Amino acid sequence: MKFRSLAAVAVAGITLAACAPGTASKTKSADEQTGTLKVWLYDEANRGPKEKVVNAAVADFKAAHPKVNVEVGYIPTDPGPRAEKMKGAFNDPKSAPDVVEFGNTDLFGYVAAGGLADIGADLDGWSEAGDLPPDLKLTTQVSDKTYGLPWWLGVRSLYYRTDVFTELGLKPPTSYAELVQTAKKVREAKPELFGIVVGGRYMYGGLPFVWANGGDIATQQGGTYKATIDSPQSQAGVKAYTDLFTKDICPPQQCADLGGDKTVEAFTAGTAGMAILPNSSRSAVEAGQVKGKYAVVPLPGMTPGSVAPAFSGGNDLGVMKSSQHRSLAVDFMKILGGKKYQLQMFEAMGNLPTLASVRGDVVAKDPWLKPFMETLNAGTKFVPKDPAWTKIDSQTVLQTMFQKVVTGKADVAGATGDAATAINNAFAGK
Repeated sequence: MKFRSLAAVAVAGITLAACAPGTASKTKSADEQTGTLKVWLYDEANRGPKEKVVNAAVADFKAAHPKVNVEVGYIPTDPGPRAEKMKGAFNDPKSAPDVVEFGNTDLFGYVAAGGLADIGADLDGWSEAGDLPPDLKLTTQVSDKTYGLPWWLGVRSLYYRTDVFTELGLKPPTSYAELVQTAKKVREAKPELFGIVVGGRYMYGGLPFVWANGGDIATQQGGTYKATIDSPQSQAGVKAYTDLFTKDICPPQQCADLGGDKTVEAFTAGTAGMAILPNSSRSAVEAGQVKGKYAVVPLPGMTPGSVAPAFSGGNDLGVMKSSQHRSLAVDFMKILGGKKYQLQMFEAMGNLPTLASVRGDVVAKDPWLKPFMETLNAGTKFVPKDPAWTKIDSQTVLQTMFQKVVTGKADVAGATGDAATAINNAFAGK
């Protein structure tokens, strides 16, 4: 199965916040064959299944390298604390990992900071390299150099409570208007539930509404980006999303400060009729109160039958430029990012594999993936492919924009105008 939409977005994933990463130390890679290999991976709302798979990969690695210890650390997915962690790693090689998981949108910022090693030659010689689609290889390249191994893909779709919908005689919404109506009906009948749980700090939950209305964060003009988040189309999308923060859907006082992880927690705890979540939330949902009581459909767009464009996310594995165990780091990256453990990560977490053969197998076997594949095939979107994105995201520009509207601190025009100014300043290096 081909994923042309992924080729179009080029680089996608989970991003930094709170402060941009510093410039990496000039320390160069070394190739020690003993000692401790340090690995940093993202923490999860439900880490257990991921940790079990990672521990199995560590055991495989140690069987091949018995004199090497492996120290796995789990870093926050919340952008602010994660940014601080990575900034420290860039500035102090002694505290840095050898192998790191990072969101695809972090790539340009990390490379600009000098933090990642070029692993192109290492992957060229990898036995499984031919199973990696060319379009995904492009997502890890800057100036023809390769800095990451695509590990998993993720898009967001609409999870909904089948038990609640059946009880109330509701059908999954097929348009934005139906989404609003359905959310209100759930909340009215069951006031203990959010009709749909949304978050003022949930940027990737809000952006599909911007894109569905024909808007965007920024567009490239003459080789440089310029903010378009304040365009009429983008403003319509911001309004569509923030209009969901009402007492009869998701009250602002409860939902304004929610981020992505908190929306996952709300749905898994059984306190929401619907939620916009990625395929990688499957393990958390299955471990929660709604196991066996939910289903997934594509997030509807503005017109009946349409699909709102999703952010095409996903994470890479990379080797830090400061690593003193370069070949060991590459070996571990290949094990964890290879077929065996990509399949296990899908089974544990719902992470969509990047290797073509593995992805083909899981899609054929698991109908649960259908709405996510429909979302991918309908066309996905991406953030600006520019190192300035790290700064934009580190300043939580878009999250602040949504929160200003949700809390009544600014109207849509004012909030999007402020966001556009901050975005343009970042592109200008201010």
